[in-house]
Amino acid sequence: MFLTISTTGIPERPATDLGFLLHKHPEKTQAFSTSYGTAHVFYPQADAERCTAALLLELDAVALVRRGKGKGRGGAPDTALAQYVNDRPYAASSLLAVALSGVFSSAMRGVCAAKPELPAQTRPLHVEVPALPARGGTGLVRALFEPLGWTASAEPIALDTEFPQWGDSRYVSLVLESETLTLAEALRHLYVLLPVLDDAKHYWVSSDEVDKLLRAGEGWLPDHPEQKLITSRYLSRRWSLTRQAMERLELVRLAEADDSEVDEIDNAVGADAETEEKPTPLAVQRRDAIVAALTEAGAARVLDLGCGQGQLVQALLKDRRFTEIVGVDVSMRALTIASRRLKLDRMGERQASRVRLLQGSLAYTDTRLKGYDAAVLSEVIEHLDLPRLPALEYAVFGSARPRTVLVTTPNVEYNVRWESLPAGHVRHGDHRFEWTREEFRTWASQVAERHGYDVRFTPVGPDDPEVGPPTQMAVFELSTATTTTTATTTATATTTATTATADADAGTGAEKKEAKAA
Repeated sequence: MFLTISTTGIPERPATDLGFLLHKHPEKTQAFSTSYGTAHVFYPQADAERCTAALLLELDAVALVRRGKGKGRGGAPDTALAQYVNDRPYAASSLLAVALSGVFSSAMRGVCAAKPELPAQTRPLHVEVPALPARGGTGLVRALFEPLGWTASAEPIALDTEFPQWGDSRYVSLVLESETLTLAEALRHLYVLLPVLDDAKHYWVSSDEVDKLLRAGEGWLPDHPEQKLITSRYLSRRWSLTRQAMERLELVRLAEADDSEVDEIDNAVGADAETEEKPTPLAVQRRDAIVAALTEAGAARVLDLGCGQGQLVQALLKDRRFTEIVGVDVSMRALTIASRRLKLDRMGERQASRVRLLQGSLAYTDTRLKGYDAAVLSEVIEHLDLPRLPALEYAVFGSARPRTVLVTTPNVEYNVRWESLPAGHVRHGDHRFEWTREEFRTWASQVAERHGYDVRFTPVGPDDPEVGPPTQMAVFELSTATTTTTATTTATATTTATTATADADAGTGAEKKEAKAA
């Protein structure tokens, strides 16, 4: 990865002041170790008229694989070569942003001990990034940088120069120019917006990323027209963190408009005042109900079918009674996020031996799913087209055939209680259907009858006397009669086979005696 920052100067303010601001001497070539390789800083040109500082990030491919999110021991499965063959060594991303903040940390904070007056001075700046992923195209590049005082030029890079008919790739060659910014402001813009354009951070995003974003975005992010997009992408589209950041940014904006401090605005409730207890989210209530049902069933080896981002797997891992937990999903992106959430690459050997993540479709039988105590289909069936439900039914109840199956799905009757949900709309855009309590009970009862299960139903969430609970759960248990019949059939088959073998052996012995006598 490569980035250059240039400036021009006059005798009173020579361009080589850039060396003081960056705390890197123009006559030296310096190298700095990072978690993923080595960052080199050097100056292709350094005189009073023009000075250019270059940052070259040389990646260690092995370290990138070993420390990469969702990789390593227990990591989520991925396409065969994706972790080895990718654009990381060449295209600017969060890796380069992290190197910027590490190598030029003092410059980013606006600190210069040798010449304290320099950080506050604006100067002509010219930034070049030869290869930058731009998920959103050249229009998004301009929308992000131009409101900040940059003139942005993003030239698309051809997918293959030998085959121009293939069109442009998602990469651009970026050139930024400004005469109204300080170097610290420029570095903070790059630190935030490079990974935003790439939209694929190389590390797990946690709550401390909100603080990093607000520090780097101080003075410009609260009023940026693309604030929401920047915040969401920088925080890897994690909704809870995005909401937290947006709320804090709004407080900053209000404080600036009122010419006051944030603490003065956010003072409606004292620090020691009692606060009303927040209701438990439905997703948490659903996970708690599932864990309770699995515990009651005595299940130790559990399948989470359609595991998504791994929230249930994470909850099950906290309970030592569940000795083996397998998460299955058709989406590789979901499995990668689940792996990051579970921190599988940093998990101890004993804990890692309890969990696996598998890619698979629930519309097909899969021998890997046989022999488990229980399977969970939590908020899964409503994402399938109705004609595909029989395939899922057979794959789970007919082929995998765990002793216990838990199925949860939304109760469409409860939708009238959601004030924010327009009438006639389903709860999620990907839901193919949502059933009433009667429809769900009819389907579940028919499934149980066809495959030899008993089924009972339990509400999840507040059970409204008029419309029922927000989530309905069916608990399937292999019926005693089915289990006994299966065991009897197996025993009979074994006895028959043994008798047949004994008879064959006896016959062979008699024949041998007759032959010997003759």
